[in-house]
Amino acid sequence: MRILLNGLFLTLLLSACAKNKESLKLSTDLAVAAAGAPSDPARAALKTLISNVTTATAKVYNAKDNVGHTMDCAKIIANPSGGFIAVYHTYVNGSAKVNLATSTNLLTWTWIRELAGSNTGSASQPTIKVASDGGFVMAWEQEPSNHLKFVYFKNWADLQNGVVNKSYEASRTLSSCAEGTPNLYAASSTRLDVGFHYYANCDVDRQARGTLTNFNNWSAATQSNFDNALLYWGVAGNIGDRDGYLNYQGYNFGLIEGQFTKGDFGTWRTFIYDYSTGNAEQLNIQTNGGSLAFANPTFTDVVINGQHAILVTLFVPSENSAAGEAGELIYYKTY
Repeated sequence: MRILLNGLFLTLLLSACAKNKESLKLSTDLAVAAAGAPSDPARAALKTLISNVTTATAKVYNAKDNVGHTMDCAKIIANPSGGFIAVYHTYVNGSAKVNLATSTNLLTWTWIRELAGSNTGSASQPTIKVASDGGFVMAWEQEPSNHLKFVYFKNWADLQNGVVNKSYEASRTLSSCAEGTPNLYAASSTRLDVGFHYYANCDVDRQARGTLTNFNNWSAATQSNFDNALLYWGVAGNIGDRDGYLNYQGYNFGLIEGQFTKGDFGTWRTFIYDYSTGNAEQLNIQTNGGSLAFANPTFTDVVINGQHAILVTLFVPSENSAAGEAGELIYYKTY
């Protein structure tokens, strides 16, 4: 009997300890939730920094290069050789062409050359990144058969002259209709980490991520968690172009576009995405004229005139745009 009682006492004691442990964990979890994620202050500061175009250090609406090409859906990076590089597309007679330009002030751009479009089929939504082992990697949305194309230039001279060292065209694997709007999370001459959208069920754009190895081996998978971050806010149309990573105050962030109503370009909005939490929230972008719709976001940490700045590009659709603001918006804010 004593043995049984001792055993019962031990069981009750262990059960009480387990409940106390669960209670302590619950209290800890609630305290962490109440305090917010560690990245919250950094995300809030970054939102404030990039949301108000009217207080930007410098800006240009409806950006064009020096020969009059519209700089639609531009991605801008610092050139290791000095100055800045932009890749963008321009529509000519209904066909998109990828162009290259340079700048020293981020506002006025000198056209260098066309990189794709005239001889390859319509090419759009380009992005570029300095390769970690030297040279430049580019990706864009290629026609016909709406798919991703990747190219590598081994140095700045080759990029200026359009001399491609490696290239790869990825067959569609997630959609029978379209895969495009790439961004480059990481890039070298041998491995690319790629974000893109796929046309899910040939109905709406959704998020995906792929890896290209040695410019000859492509694999990709859907990213439903990324989609969910925008679906949570009622985005019912396309979830498309994105850019990342941008490290700010020790945390990685991205920008992504979401369309609240399918087919309505006036409902495109830009969201900031927190990679540490998997959550997104809409940016309240304020322009001088009060435009409401913003698509194809990119952002880059640059140094200009000796100061750090966050450089943002957004495409402002004509729908819900203010006078003179439709087209590519380029602005930066020093910090």
